[in-house]
Amino acid sequence: MGALQGIRVLDLSRVLAGPWCGQILADLGAEVIKIERPHVGDDTRMWGPPWMPDQEGNATRESGYFQCANRNKYSVAVDIASAEGQELIREIAKTADVVIENYKAGSLAKYGLDYASLSALNPKLVYCSITGFGQDGPRAEEPGYDFIIQGMSGLMSITGESDDRPGGGAQKVGVAVVDIQTGLYATIAIQAALWSCQQSGRGQYIDMSLLDVQVAALANQGMNYLSSGVSPVRMGNHHPNIVPYQTFKAKDKEFIIACGNDKQFKDLCMAIDLPELLQDSRFQRNQDRVKHRDELIALLSEYFLRKNVKDWVDAIHAVKVPVGVINSIEEALAEPQVQHRGMVVDVPHPLNDRFQVIASPIKLSETPVEYRHAPPQLGQHTGFILSRFKTPEQLAALQAKGIIDGSIHSLADETVA
Repeated sequence: MGALQGIRVLDLSRVLAGPWCGQILADLGAEVIKIERPHVGDDTRMWGPPWMPDQEGNATRESGYFQCANRNKYSVAVDIASAEGQELIREIAKTADVVIENYKAGSLAKYGLDYASLSALNPKLVYCSITGFGQDGPRAEEPGYDFIIQGMSGLMSITGESDDRPGGGAQKVGVAVVDIQTGLYATIAIQAALWSCQQSGRGQYIDMSLLDVQVAALANQGMNYLSSGVSPVRMGNHHPNIVPYQTFKAKDKEFIIACGNDKQFKDLCMAIDLPELLQDSRFQRNQDRVKHRDELIALLSEYFLRKNVKDWVDAIHAVKVPVGVINSIEEALAEPQVQHRGMVVDVPHPLNDRFQVIASPIKLSETPVEYRHAPPQLGQHTGFILSRFKTPEQLAALQAKGIIDGSIHSLADETVA
């Protein structure tokens, strides 16, 4: 039994932030019904290559991107631009606990699928809207994209090598971190609203903005500005407040030292056989090391080129100072700790029974995450879900009109892993 078993989620979202939220809820046991456009589906279905391989290793038309955020969901293909499609969505919403949507602000009102319309049908509904800029303000009507928000929020001003170094300049993060963080915050908000509904009997509206989320997630860098009046700048792999806390090059490859306090710096110096640094007044306290960052880093950088990375990592690890190599994704997934924690799982797919996905990091002792089925093919569960609301004859008529698409098997005929 999942922690959220019995919760029904109507997921009208596409791409990543909303689907990421929906996948977390699905992993925790909620029934997540993903509504997709007939014949097209979620935008990310087309975001390949790479494509998921089939049983023989041949590329399918199931994109790797789509697979990352849609497991444990049911795909129902409905044309919500049609009156009959809108009525179908309203019927599902009457039975739902949660709606997730990421349409432009106000655009679902013309379909009668906005919060005001659906909450009138279902007062307990928790309705989460995810947009780039929120439901109000001068940019509320603009579409929002992770990359744009990374720039606008200030994140890219602190990401990348400093301007005076080779390769310097603004860089985006290597994954759509704003979308992912927004999905996480939305999940928290939805669960809080569900708990509140248990007490009050009323649902509520959740207004999630990508820009709001990333400004909040500036964390210490945002507070550094508010505390000093000086905007933080790009520092590459250096830390603005701690030294040494960055990458270094060994003879063969790069590695990371994250020296978080003065004791760790002392242990580091002893481990790498540089005890004389501890007698230098410039380096004894972290605040001194921050002030004399360039001198210390130049000294360490030259010194670490003398040996291979394994020699340094083993010596530093032995004294419990945080240290690590820089893995490729292939190497990361092959890490013994990652494998021990079960972070890659087998989830049989209709096109490949050896299909694998990255696991959920949530480890619950009594209601663990379950991998009930792979990310769905477009419209795979249209009949499975809609047969609760329509007869087989009505479903066939809707399919003939192009209102719905995909499998229209009855509930009894549909097999779900």
